[in-house]
Amino acid sequence: MGIIVEDRETVGAPDGGWGWIVLLGSFVITGFSYAFPKAISVYFKELMNDFDCGYSDTAWISSIILAMLYGSGPISSIMVNKFGCRPVMLVGGLLASGGMIIASFTSNIIQLYLTAGVITGLGLALNFQPSLIMLGSYFDKRRPLANGLAAAGSPVFLSVLSPLGQLLLSHYGWRGGFLITGGLLLNCCACGAIMRPLKCKERKAIACSQELKEMPEAGQENIVCENNNDTKPSKKKLLDFSVLADLGLIIYIIAKFIVVLGLFVPTILLVNYAKDQGVPDQDAAFLLSIIGFIDIFARPTCGVVAGLKWIRPKMPYFFSLALLFNGLTDVCSATSTDYKGLVIFCVFFGLSYGMVGALQFEVLMGIVGKSGFSSALGLVLLIEAVAVLIGPPSAGILVDKYKNYELIFYMAGGELIFAGIFLAVASFFFIRRKKHKDAPQIHNGDVAINPKG
Repeated sequence: MGIIVEDRETVGAPDGGWGWIVLLGSFVITGFSYAFPKAISVYFKELMNDFDCGYSDTAWISSIILAMLYGSGPISSIMVNKFGCRPVMLVGGLLASGGMIIASFTSNIIQLYLTAGVITGLGLALNFQPSLIMLGSYFDKRRPLANGLAAAGSPVFLSVLSPLGQLLLSHYGWRGGFLITGGLLLNCCACGAIMRPLKCKERKAIACSQELKEMPEAGQENIVCENNNDTKPSKKKLLDFSVLADLGLIIYIIAKFIVVLGLFVPTILLVNYAKDQGVPDQDAAFLLSIIGFIDIFARPTCGVVAGLKWIRPKMPYFFSLALLFNGLTDVCSATSTDYKGLVIFCVFFGLSYGMVGALQFEVLMGIVGKSGFSSALGLVLLIEAVAVLIGPPSAGILVDKYKNYELIFYMAGGELIFAGIFLAVASFFFIRRKKHKDAPQIHNGDVAINPKG
């Protein structure tokens, strides 16, 4: 008998193949995760009437969903690193669906916070982050394009879920709409099922044969020790806080915190704003579809541009430009009150919002690399959860107090403009040019050591 040593070599990012199926799953997950908290706003008027509450109270539903999506980042990172992406996503799909189904039977706004907010938000979080990790594992050279295409799921679903929600509300009421939406969210389980981990190449090398037993004892010990060192498994941290030592990541976190304060405010309150201006319900819901339609083309296009060899090294500045564009759109449209003005706002907002959505995770991957992306994403989302809990409710309070929607557009736009300037200036003065971290690597949680698993 000889001593046999197994040498497992991980397959690099294929940039295609089954990766396109993974991309499709990420497209659907991103659509539900980002579009759903905004599309649910079509139900706010009915909820305000049934539960006798104000704008700020109903805005908390969307904020809690987004806060769970962001705040559960470390939990998702730990679970992915321990169990892998597929099991985590299957559990998340069941939670997302179950939360909305239970929400259809609630009797007060607090119960809605717990069901549609906490449970559904947690379920979406357990789907969203693993889908990004799998996407990064399957794509390297084509990653900017893949991120742009996956991000397009948000506008596609927004353009569908908003009018669908209004239709369900008209025919079945908000309870029936929530129940049917819960059934739709079961598709997250199907997306989790197709997230097939990348397999390993296994090479079995004969370290020594039967004749080695006849060699001197010292020679045998040297060979065995060398092979044992080669096969010693490396331990993977469930949540690696060392990524916070990267100054580029700290700058990114600060900028994204400011961004999230205002990024979602216009879309969450837009439908109610239009209805208060006398716009018919269906036309008001259609405004979100306009944003979604423009966004559909903006994200993949931005992904293609971001992949150009002279743009990719300057990704933080390109991202800063997108933030400035979005902020200026909010500020310049603050006085729009008629339907035509709102449509124009939606066109430019969809374009700028799509650029932000297509670039945000590509910038993060470029800063920390694939090996640190899981932990970095979890920590970034946790910090952003605080901002997303502050943004929409504070805007709702302004509306309730001053009955003036202009203020929320100035507030949101100002925050985006400041974040864009801060990111560009900080990146220029405080970040030295360093080696790109995009070497193909695979997370242990995403590698199928046992092909049968």
